Amino acid sequence: MSEKLRRIAHLDMDAFYASVELLRYPQLQGLPVVIGGARRAEDETLRQTQQHTALARIKIDEFPRLQGYTGRGVVTTATYAARQFGVGSALGLMKAAKLCPQAILLPVDFAEYHKYSRAFKSIILDIAPLMENRGVDEVFIDFTDVPGGQREGGRVLARLIQKTILAQTGLSCSVGVAPNKLLAKMASEFNKPKGIAIVFEEDLQSKIWPLACRKINGIGPKTDEKLRLLGIATIGELAQRSIDWLIDHFGQKTGAWLYEAAHGLDARPLVLHSEPVSISRETTFERDLHAVRDKTELGAIFTRLCQQVAADLAAQGYVGKTIGIKLRYEDFKSVTRDLTLDAYTADAQVIRQSAGLCLKRAPLAQRLRLLGVRVATLAKAEIGHDFIANKALAHVFKAQAAIDSEAQTDQLF
Repeated sequence: MSEKLRRIAHLDMDAFYASVELLRYPQLQGLPVVIGGARRAEDETLRQTQQHTALARIKIDEFPRLQGYTGRGVVTTATYAARQFGVGSALGLMKAAKLCPQAILLPVDFAEYHKYSRAFKSIILDIAPLMENRGVDEVFIDFTDVPGGQREGGRVLARLIQKTILAQTGLSCSVGVAPNKLLAKMASEFNKPKGIAIVFEEDLQSKIWPLACRKINGIGPKTDEKLRLLGIATIGELAQRSIDWLIDHFGQKTGAWLYEAAHGLDARPLVLHSEPVSISRETTFERDLHAVRDKTELGAIFTRLCQQVAADLAAQGYVGKTIGIKLRYEDFKSVTRDLTLDAYTADAQVIRQSAGLCLKRAPLAQRLRLLGVRVATLAKAEIGHDFIANKALAHVFKAQAAIDSEAQTDQLF
C-alpha cells in the first residue's frame, strides 16, 4: 500500500468581519461597506433611534457614511464592493473616505467576530481534528488521514467543510490544499472568494513559479525590493538562483529559506496547541491626547484597557507577572516600559497600579496617539492561583530603583 500524500489545507474566511456584519444587516449585501474605527456618536444615534427596529429592517439611508469622516481610525476590513475602489485593511479611514465616500461605515465589534470565529473553528474540528489556529479568521488543517482528505487532492473534504460552515453560520470561506503550509496558504488566495484551489508538487512550475515573490508568506517589502534590484521578480526567477548565491546575498538563514520556499519546500508541522506569549490591549485615539491637559480622559482609557486585559486573562485562564505599557507619540515614535512582579496576577487593580508605575518611567511631554497595556510571563491560572487570591500589589524587584527615582510627578493619568 502506497504512503498517503501529505495534504495540508489553509482555510481563510472571506472578508470575515464584513461578512459577520452582513449577517446582522443583510440589507447592505452588495454595497460598499467599511469596518473600522471605534463606535462614534453617529453609531450611537443609530442604535438609540433604531433600538425597537429589527436590524435587518433598518433603512439603508439611516446608516452613517464614510464621506466626511474625520479622525485617525483605520480600515479593519471592507466588503468586496468597497475593495473595488481601492479600500483595504490598514488604510486610514480619511483616505478611504476620499476613495469611496459613499461607503457605509460600521464600527468594529470584536465580541461578535470572536463568537463567529469560535463557531467556524468548532465546525472544522468536528470534521478534521488536526487544526492549527492562525488567528480570528484563518486556520491550517491536516487533511492527510481524514476521510475524504485525499479524494481529488483534498477538494472533496474542502467542499464539505465549506458547505458545512456556510450552512451553520452563513459565512463563506476559501480553501487551498497543498503538500505543506507554505503552498496551502498561497493556494487559498487563488480563487477568493468562496474558492477551492488544489496544488500538488508537480504543479510548482505551472501554478507557483509565475507568481510574484511577495506571494510567499514571509517575504516583506524590504526583501522584495532587494530581490527586484537583483533582477528577481517572480518565484520562478528566484528558484533559478543557487542556494550558495542566495546565502551570499541574504545570509545563511534567509538565503537557505528563500531557496526552499522557491522550490515549494516546507517541513513545518501543524502547531495544534500553543500558549500565548502575552495578552494585551491597545487603542489609537481619534485625536492626540496630552498627559496633563487630557488627564481625565486618558485616565479613563488607561483604566479600561487594564480592565479589558484582566478580563482577557480570566477568559483564557491565565495569570501573568510582567506588566507593560506601550506609548506612541504624535511623531509616530513608540516606547515601551515594563516591570516584573514577585507574584502572578490577573487582578485589574494590580495591573492598573503596576502599569501606572511603568508610566512614571516614560516620557510624557509629547502628545500621545496610542496607548497600550500588556501582561506577559504568563502561566495557567491554576499554577498562579495561590498568588492572586486577595493579594495586594506584589513587590516589584526589577527596575524598582528607577521607579522610586521617578515616583514624584504630576504628569501621570
